[in-house]
Amino acid sequence: MSEGWKAAIRERITAFAAYRRRAWQLLRDEGPDQLQFWVIALVIGIAAGFAALFFRKGISALQAWLYGTEDPAFLHSHAESLPWFWILILPAVGGLVVGIILNWTTHDGRVRSVSDVIEGAALWEGRVERRAGIGSALASFITLSAGGSSGREGPVVHMAAVMATWVSNRINASGVDARDLLGCAVAAAVSASFNAPIAGALFALEVVLRHFAVHAFAPIAIASVAGTVINRLEYGGLTEFALPQMMPLAFYQELPAFLLLGVVSGVVAVALMRAIFLAEDWSSWVQGALRLPSVLRPAVAGLLLGALAIGFPHIIGVGYETTSRALTGELLFHEAVVFAVLKVVAAAITIGGRMGGGVFSPALMVGALTGLAFGLVATAIFPDVSGTQTLYALAGMGAVAAAVLGAPISTTLIVFELTGDWQTGLAVMVSVSISTAISSRMVEMSFFLHQLDRRGVKLASGPQAWILRTLRVAAVMRRVDDPKAASEELCWELIGTGVYIDGNATLEAAMPMFEETGERFIPVVTLAGEGEAPELWGSLHHVDALKAFNRKLSDTAREEHT
Repeated sequence: MSEGWKAAIRERITAFAAYRRRAWQLLRDEGPDQLQFWVIALVIGIAAGFAALFFRKGISALQAWLYGTEDPAFLHSHAESLPWFWILILPAVGGLVVGIILNWTTHDGRVRSVSDVIEGAALWEGRVERRAGIGSALASFITLSAGGSSGREGPVVHMAAVMATWVSNRINASGVDARDLLGCAVAAAVSASFNAPIAGALFALEVVLRHFAVHAFAPIAIASVAGTVINRLEYGGLTEFALPQMMPLAFYQELPAFLLLGVVSGVVAVALMRAIFLAEDWSSWVQGALRLPSVLRPAVAGLLLGALAIGFPHIIGVGYETTSRALTGELLFHEAVVFAVLKVVAAAITIGGRMGGGVFSPALMVGALTGLAFGLVATAIFPDVSGTQTLYALAGMGAVAAAVLGAPISTTLIVFELTGDWQTGLAVMVSVSISTAISSRMVEMSFFLHQLDRRGVKLASGPQAWILRTLRVAAVMRRVDDPKAASEELCWELIGTGVYIDGNATLEAAMPMFEETGERFIPVVTLAGEGEAPELWGSLHHVDALKAFNRKLSDTAREEHT
């Protein structure tokens, strides 16, 4: 090749590299246009779909190796033939590994979950913790492989959110764009888990973003379809559960029974949620009373879980085998009731003991068992006007899951996509509406929002309750050198009376101070070491705080209604 050709090629490569750098800088400075954003959404959807697929197959492979079974889908049937000490030891060892992972990757030993994704969307510009998120995904992977009684969907959702956060940071995405990308990742993860693209998209909007803005729907739908395609490339068009043929619903005669099932399901959902919160409180109390290192807490929970599994191996793992048996009517009444109670206990031990995993799969299993038990009674009392017990099992599964997740729309659609039968969807919708109405009055709207409320993050009451947490005092205050700031003399007078606020605080702490003191401004300081005088930064004026709050409230309303 002549020197002229070599020089021309080098020139073209250099020009392309310079163009790529300029395009990347423009993307970071001005954000992606609509077409670029949709391409990014597609890429995130594909990545989240593969993450969900590999997470699922990895759990199956490790679980098969640990328990010595060829088909993890029938894990509990196989576990009945294993030595009792193996059933006892495996969850405990898994819990010890989980404790080590969480102690290394988190500051509080807590597994990150869907509630943290919701918090990231609302308070942290559409971003979640990356290091803690990766550690939590690995911890949940070990927990579920070792027989932890929780679900894989929650960890997959948070893992997808970590991927979206990385992309948002790379392109310097605004809060609105980052939240939409977060929704894309969540939609793809849910769709890939359930082979349900419509439900996946609506879950992201209903549960994570908590609004149905038009600008978010198109990219989220693209990502959701991408996640479903990844699932179907591996599993084909198969649904998560093999369902029997449903009998036609006797509409007028049978609908009251599904209303009553909704009441029962709402109470069961509340029992499941409160059992988990109670187990978490008890675990924390015992840990403090015995001065137990946080690294050992999941191991103790695993030991308790293993002891329970010796007599009742059906609680091991995700529990889809038992759920499938409930949906096909293969269990007796007393089996359905006992298995449901024990699954609630097992899920409470696993999640309350900070072993990892999500609450979606336990809710599905408990709901299917509840619906089956109800259906066995209903069809025995009114055999002439009742459908099959399996229809009640399906409705119960949707009703309990919807109440726990706070997602009546997407849960109803998941069930509809599993069956493709609109009459079944109607029965599920009736039960779901009643169960969510009942449970939302007994807990803070949903399991995830109640989790956040217990940590002091008030999201259930709407944006007016949490927006103040997003506004930092330092960003709203008037600095000392600002001619409109309060004089230093007046500021020091108030500081002497104990009226001041740290510049790193938020308006959530500042607004009550205005109400209590009646002052027009509050001095803003940097708190020095003990015994040292604070450094004056400036002054926070009540009118400025109100204006900032109103602007943020207006921006939120605009985002949610665009």
